[in-house]
This record gives sequence, C-alpha cells and structure tokens, in this order.
Amino acid sequence: MNLSRPNRMQTLGWLGAAIVLLWVLWLLAPILAPFVVAAVFAYVCDPAVNWLAARRVPRAAAVLLVIFSLGLLLLLLLLILAPMVYKEGAALAQRLPDLLDLLNTRTRPWLEQEFGIVLQLDVGAVRKWVAGNWDTAQDVIGLLLDRAKTSGVAVIALMGNLFLIPIVMFYLLQEWPRILGYLEESIPRPLHDRTMALFAEVDSVLSEFLRGQLSVMVLLALFYSIGLWIAGLRFALPVGVITGLLVFIPYVGFTTGLLLAILTALLQGGWAPLVGVGIVFSIGQLLESFALTPYLVGERIGLHPLAVIFALMAFGHLFGFVGMLVALPVSAALLVGLRELRSGYLASHVYLGDSHGGEQA
Repeated sequence: MNLSRPNRMQTLGWLGAAIVLLWVLWLLAPILAPFVVAAVFAYVCDPAVNWLAARRVPRAAAVLLVIFSLGLLLLLLLLILAPMVYKEGAALAQRLPDLLDLLNTRTRPWLEQEFGIVLQLDVGAVRKWVAGNWDTAQDVIGLLLDRAKTSGVAVIALMGNLFLIPIVMFYLLQEWPRILGYLEESIPRPLHDRTMALFAEVDSVLSEFLRGQLSVMVLLALFYSIGLWIAGLRFALPVGVITGLLVFIPYVGFTTGLLLAILTALLQGGWAPLVGVGIVFSIGQLLESFALTPYLVGERIGLHPLAVIFALMAFGHLFGFVGMLVALPVSAALLVGLRELRSGYLASHVYLGDSHGGEQA
C-alpha cells in the first residue's frame, strides 16, 4: 500500500511521538511501578467488573468488590505461604550439615567412580557456621525490623506504593470504558478502522494469553499441591503453589518447583518422598505441555515460550521491575505489529518484483 506525502508525514509524526513517549516512560520508570501494577491488575480484572455491571451491579460497587476479593486472595496466599516457607528454611538450616555429610559419604564415591569428579565438602566448617549463626537466623523478624529502622525512607516508599496500587486500580476500573472511548475518539479518522482492528487483535492476543495462562497456573498449583501431599511431602502446599505461580515463566517455574520439592524430600529423609516428587513432576510436566497449555492458551496466540523468556529478561534489564510487568503487553503489541509488517511486505512491490507488478498492470 502506497502512502501519499501527507500520510507519510503523519505516520512519521506518530512514530516520533511514540519514541518520545517511550523515552519519557524510561525516565519515569522508577516511579511508575504502582501505576503499572495497578494497570495490569485492572486489565485482568476488567472482565469480572463488566460481568457484575452487566447484572445491574453499580460499577463502583463492582469495582470495590473485585478489588476487595483480589486483595483478600493475595493476603490469604501470603498468610499461608510465609510461615511455611520460613519453617522450611529453618529446617534446611538445621539439616544442612547432615545433608552435606550424606553427600560426602554416599554421593562423592559414586561421582569419583563413575565420572572421575572429585568432590569434598567441609562439613565441620558448615556445622560451625550454623551453630554460630542459628540464633541470628531464627530472629528474622528482628532483623527485618532493624533493617526497617535504618531504611525508613525505603519502607515508607514501599508502604506508599502498596497503598497507592488499589487506589489507582479503582479509578482505572471505574473509568475504563470512558478511557477507551477517549482513546478511540483521539485516533485520526482515516486511520480509525485499521487502528481499532489492530488494537482488537492486540487485546485478543494478550487476553487469551494472560487469562489462559492464569488458568494453567491455578490448575497446576492445585495439581502439584494435591500430588505432593499424596506423595507424603511436607510443605506440599507452599511448594505446589510456588510451582504453579512460577509456571508463568516457562521452564523456570518447573525447575524451581522441582528443586524445592527435591530439597524438601531430602530434608525428610528416605527414598519414598524423592520417588513421589519424581512421579508428580513428571505427570505435571506432561499435563502442562500436552493438555493444559495447548487447550487453555493455544498455539494460535503465537507467543513462543522462548519469546516470553527473552521479553521478560530484556524488558527487565532495560526498565527493571516495571519492564517485567509490561514485557508481555508490549510483546503482544509487537507481535501484532510484526504480523502487519509481514503482510505488507508480502504484498509489496519489493517482495513481488517487477514482473508481478507488470502482470497485474
């Protein structure tokens, strides 16, 4: 498609405005975290608000109900996981010398015999270090309070952000239809139809991915928690929930959960928990790869797992925590843009060549 000079100038102007906007966002990245977090939560929760509003619940009441439910869920999750993670860390600190001793007496000879790997761990030094730091390691709350006293500004900023997120989320969800309407009115009329089609495609890609992946996370958290509990693993709930939540990052969630489960099984002692962990995670990986992800997320979305990993790492490196939050939305938009560019390229004179253009003429 050939563009006239005014259209080319208009396109260049929009590209320039987008570059300036990205530059400003990069400068403001340190203070954007609560707004970006609120925007991500608002995007995910907007269908629930619309569902309640469609059933004649006032939108403000629907927004408050959704925010309260989300906050209650996150608080409940924190109250369940935090004590269990602390207990597991304390148990690990106590059993660490015994585990290293076991590694020295049983695993080291096998590694030397089969692979020629010489491994020697100083268990005595580890026992001495644990004995000297155990009281300090137990007093985690005291350490955090002392740290809070010396970093008062950072703590105040964190509390301010936590307080600001639900406020920003409320206004975004309350004004969401009006915001979308204002953005639609701001689009130049000649570009309106095509721009709205692109926005709809971006929304479709992003919503299918996020909501489908959320379903996968919840189902896998339930599966791993129940499976590890049946296998007799202590702390099955926190390990299962953490594994399910981290599945959002391909391969990282599975690997992290497996390592945590193996460590917990080693702390319990015996081969039965280890065998159970192996069985549960093998079934879980098959379930995720061949059933849940293809059915709930779908290959039609086009966000390859490697692309997700690269986007999270690249945006996290460039913009920090805020970059990780916007990595997937921006990747979805770039994916749609690349599809559009490819379609234009395949229909262009550069790709089709002179002979094709002459035949059409």
